[in-house]
Amino acid sequence: MPNVDIGKQALEATDLEEAKALIRERRLRGAGGTPGGIGTFFSGLALAVLGGYLVLNQVQVSSSFGFFGMWGMGRQAGFGLTMLPLLIGIGVLFFDGKSKIGWILSAGGLLTILAAVLMSLSIHWSQTSLFNTLLMFGMLAGGLGLIARSLRPYPSEEP
Repeated sequence: MPNVDIGKQALEATDLEEAKALIRERRLRGAGGTPGGIGTFFSGLALAVLGGYLVLNQVQVSSSFGFFGMWGMGRQAGFGLTMLPLLIGIGVLFFDGKSKIGWILSAGGLLTILAAVLMSLSIHWSQTSLFNTLLMFGMLAGGLGLIARSLRPYPSEEP
């Protein structure tokens, strides 16, 4: 009988070593669940964030002259009419908070106002040098490339 106990202990020891190896492998997982790549991921993230900030810092936003940019033909268009569905929807909701029509009017009116504000914005690129432009977009592209690279599994260092 002692022979069976030795075989059982060897099997348990093998199972224990396999479990430890799995725990080590899971603990050392990197970006995207693949082994390695944590340093590459954070380097890429820093580059992408810095490049994105510099690109967005060069964009100037201003409002244009007309509602939706085309109505009014050179004169200021009215904005009050877009508030009407929102105000009616709010009134209906104060009367009956479960009214589907009130919620639809309120949401539709809010979305219309948001669309009107966004459509009246003009976005322009500020003047900058070619070097700065290449640097900004290069940092953004390089950072995104490093992030994508970090999600791929790295080759194991063990022979």
